[in-house]
Amino acid sequence: MDFDLNKEQEMIRKEVRKFARKEIAPVAAELDQREEFSPELTRKMGEIGLFGMIVPDRYEGQEMDYLAYILAVEELARVDGSQAATVAAGNSLGIGPIYYFGTEEQKKRYLPKLCRGEALWGFGLTEPGAGSDAGGSRTTAVKDGGEWVINGSKIFITNAACEMTLGVTVQAVTGTRESGKPEYTCFLVEQGTKGFQATPMHGKMMWRASNTAELYLDDVRVPEENVLGRQGDGFHQMLQTLDGGRLSIAAMGLGGSQGAYEKALSYAKSRVQFGQPISKFQAVGFKLADSAMEIELARNLLYKACWLRDNDRPFAKEAAMAKLYCSEAMNRIVDRAVQVHGGYGLMQDYGVERFYRDQKLLEIGEGTSEVQRIVISRYIGC
Repeated sequence: MDFDLNKEQEMIRKEVRKFARKEIAPVAAELDQREEFSPELTRKMGEIGLFGMIVPDRYEGQEMDYLAYILAVEELARVDGSQAATVAAGNSLGIGPIYYFGTEEQKKRYLPKLCRGEALWGFGLTEPGAGSDAGGSRTTAVKDGGEWVINGSKIFITNAACEMTLGVTVQAVTGTRESGKPEYTCFLVEQGTKGFQATPMHGKMMWRASNTAELYLDDVRVPEENVLGRQGDGFHQMLQTLDGGRLSIAAMGLGGSQGAYEKALSYAKSRVQFGQPISKFQAVGFKLADSAMEIELARNLLYKACWLRDNDRPFAKEAAMAKLYCSEAMNRIVDRAVQVHGGYGLMQDYGVERFYRDQKLLEIGEGTSEVQRIVISRYIGC
């Protein structure tokens, strides 16, 4: 087995790490405190090719493999979860459904701007009453001549209500199947469409510098050509999108773990108590050793899942495992990092408290930890 990254992947890791340290690190804390989404940073991330990373050149994408994309998200999350979330959602949830399921006309219309990082696109699945139960969606779409009329609401939608938002993919109930179950269809709804309102959400504990929105659709009319793929394919499209999105959430857990661990290790080596650095005390050293071990395990599991995807192998089980393990490992690692810092770990100036806050969403978004265990248990035949 070859565990080495190829030259392109090594270059991505090096360049994104350099960018994150130079451009993101100096402003991350301030943006977090102000709950401010940064179009400037987002456009800069677009300029260095962090959007449309797996999309072919004909749509102005970067045409890289999935592992290269995951490495980029990991390096961003190592510094700041908010900017990593913008890129992860922009690629997996915004660009992904249009690229994989859209018509050629839809791809040509939307992908170039999204891949250049000039605009963002949201993924409207979660509703106030339908989170883990994605099949409980209450948003409806009714055919009226050559148009569809959409009514409903969505919540916790990333990249959906900022000055860069071009539109949102919305899942809606469009009928009932022969089995009696709802039929779901996805629609492309552009920003500015009459009856469509996207409102930023504030007061978040985590990802405070990313854009999160509530969506309201009141008799929103879209033409028939705005159906994503085919009528009735919406639920399949959403589930397949989430399989890929779990890898990017796992990458955020891995990157965040690495960032928090490095802060704890550096602090432990410089903090002197009882005449020696606290890293020399077994109680602290064991915490750091456990964190280093869990990071290594998380990286191997995630990279294997990406390898499976890049080689057209089944990867859904491994994606769920990677998402579950990386997010929960970060929970343990950031907790240790704060503990190593002691009282200073509770202060914003030391940075680890932001990792501590940002982690929790990883156990909830893109399928809760409980849902991941359900997915895995089904794959192993339970």
